[in-house]
Parts: sequence; C-alpha cells; structure tokens
Amino acid sequence: MMLASSMMFAGCTETIDENLSDPETETGSKLPPVETNQANTNYAPAFAGQTRINGVKTSTPYKSSVLSSALSSPWGITGLPDGRLLITEKGGTMRIATATGTLSSPITGLPAVNSSGQGGLLGVCADPQFSTNRMIYWVFSENVAGGNQTSVAKGKLSASETTVENVSVIYRANPAANVGNLHYGGRIVFDNTGHLMISTGERSDLSTRPLAQSVTAALGKVLRITTTGQPASGNPTFTQSGTLPELYSIGHRNPQGLAIHPVTGDLWESEHGPRGGDEINRVQGGANYGWPTITYGIEYSGAVIGSGIQQQAGMQQPVYYWDPVISPSGITFYKGNNIPEWQNNLFIAALSGKHIVRLVINNNVVTGEERLLADQNQRFRDITQGTDSALYAVTDEGKLFRISKQ
Repeated sequence: MMLASSMMFAGCTETIDENLSDPETETGSKLPPVETNQANTNYAPAFAGQTRINGVKTSTPYKSSVLSSALSSPWGITGLPDGRLLITEKGGTMRIATATGTLSSPITGLPAVNSSGQGGLLGVCADPQFSTNRMIYWVFSENVAGGNQTSVAKGKLSASETTVENVSVIYRANPAANVGNLHYGGRIVFDNTGHLMISTGERSDLSTRPLAQSVTAALGKVLRITTTGQPASGNPTFTQSGTLPELYSIGHRNPQGLAIHPVTGDLWESEHGPRGGDEINRVQGGANYGWPTITYGIEYSGAVIGSGIQQQAGMQQPVYYWDPVISPSGITFYKGNNIPEWQNNLFIAALSGKHIVRLVINNNVVTGEERLLADQNQRFRDITQGTDSALYAVTDEGKLFRISKQ
C-alpha cells in the first residue's frame, strides 16, 4: 500500500490513498498474488484460485486510527446497537469501548476462565434483541472435572454496565480433555434464525485430534444450539449412531472465526491449519471438512499428516487456503456502504500474518485478496463492523483500530 502517514500512536490517524485509474486492477486481473513466500508443501490445489489468487487494491481512500492501546490481550469484539463495542480480554474480563476508544472499567460477574496457553475469555456476541433484553453470550475455556474444555455462557449486562447478572453456563463441549491448553476454537455468532453457532477446536493433542471426525464428541466442530443451550431445531442429521444433536459440521481443527454472509445467510468459517493449510470454509449443515484426514498442511516437524492426502470423497474442500500460514482468527463480512467496493467482502484478522485480509468473493468463489494494515506489525485477533459502517479490529498487543472511509 502507498501510505501517507506519520508514526501511529493512540488517537493518531493514518491515511491511505490508493486511487487507481484502471478498474481492471479491482477485479484482480492484473495484480500478482499477495503471497510471495515459498509454500511448505508442493500440494496441488483442488481447483484454480483455491490459494494465491490474484491481488486487488482498494481504490477508495480510507484511513485507520488506533483508538486505544490500553486493552489487555483482547480476543473478541462485537458491536452494540448504540455504536459502542463490547470486547473480551483473554485473562477473563470484558470492557465496553466507545467509538472514540474510551474504555470502561472491567465488567465483573463472569465465571473463572483458564487463561493458560490459547485459553481464556474468547468470542462474544450480543443478543439480536439486546436493546430490550441486554443479553450477551460468550465462549471461554473452563476448568472442569477431567481437565478443561470449551464452554458457552450467557448473562444480562446490568443497567449500570458494571457487571453481568444471572450468569449461567449453557453448554460444555464434551469430552473434557486434560491434554494441554491449545485449540479451543471459541467464536460465537447468531444465525438468521436466532440460534447460536459456536466453533470448537480439537484440542491439538494427537490423542484428541481424531475426535474432530467423531460425531459423538463436540471437539473440532461447528455447533448450533438455542439460547438455552439445547440442540437447535432443524439441525442436520448425521448417519452414524450416537450423533450429538447439536452438531452442525464436523472435521475442523481450530476454527477461530465465524461470520454470516449478509446476502445469502450462509455461515463462513476461518480455521487454523498446522504448518500450512489455513482455511476459509463455507459451512454447510451436515458436511465434513476433513481434518485430520485431508489437509493442505503438514506437521510442525515437517512430517505428513495421516496419509498425506488433500482430497477424499465425502469431505469438503476449503473455499480458500494459505500456505504458508497467516493464522486466521476473527472474521466479518462488510455490509456497509461507505466503501462500496468492499460490499460483501470478507475481512480476516491474521495473527502470524500481522495484517487484515480482504477477500473478494463472488458466487462463493474467492476472486481477489488484499492485505491491509500490514505496516502496523500487529497480531490481529478479531474484527467487526460497527453501526457507523467502520471496521473495528483488536490485536494481541492491546490495540483497538478503526478503519473507515477517508
């Protein structure tokens, strides 16, 4: 990107002006792929454009600003109806941020979290009727008998906004595992029918990894439940015996991003691969996304995973994948109108990639990729759109960014 800016500090603004006269560059027909580093594997994609699609560049002038640098390892961010933002911090606290970056005191009343490793207070969402019921829902890693697990809780934000009232844990992703502190998954969103979609990881360990393929375990899954924690009506039917009725899809590794497409209502997901093989999936009910049977990644040691295959009948291909990894975490679709060329594009917070990905998607096919804010050297953890049509992103380093039309 061409940047016209000074050093970035909290409250300072960076301006990005990328006026392009050739409209063909926006379609990705002339720009090279943004990824130039060597892949970890020589695996061939299943179809053209599944990885390293041509680059695109935003032509509308836009700006980014750091609203706050005072967050403590923020993990989840979601908008509230009045334009403010509800943010989780990994250590176990929530805060409310104004659109100018003023942070509330920590909100009390939350259950204890296990914040070691990749655990902690994770994804959060507000009830679609928050304006009247003030209900919020969140995912966290919980210490339980037999180890720890991904759990879902809900509660009512008090009128004073200092505490969460009547908190209850409505769902626990069994079985609990005493194998470490990795791969909890942890995003949560409402679908268009008023039910909760939750992503869970397979906990990383070789002993639990196969559970991603098991329909009797809630690990390595996308789940669909009611706001009381029960299996939602209309869930898909898996043919194997003993299937958990809350399962929506299976075969996931460590899915840390969920978003509903603003036009189709489809659920999309981002998923951490191992060494290579980060994925974007359009999640269809009843489908198997393959982990660990198929993958475009390899073990961190360099060894192949399983049989070293990337395709198998009955298993879904990712819409898009990265090798080397970018570590995709939170995702959101842009449905504002301030930057028309971003309409219905998918924005992805990249951790090891240290940028925000913009994917142009047409008819469920990725047609272009752009990297935003790569100069900020931040591990972007989550991203959402505010009521003002701006994008808001949080980073592991504690920053809250606002990205909007210049």
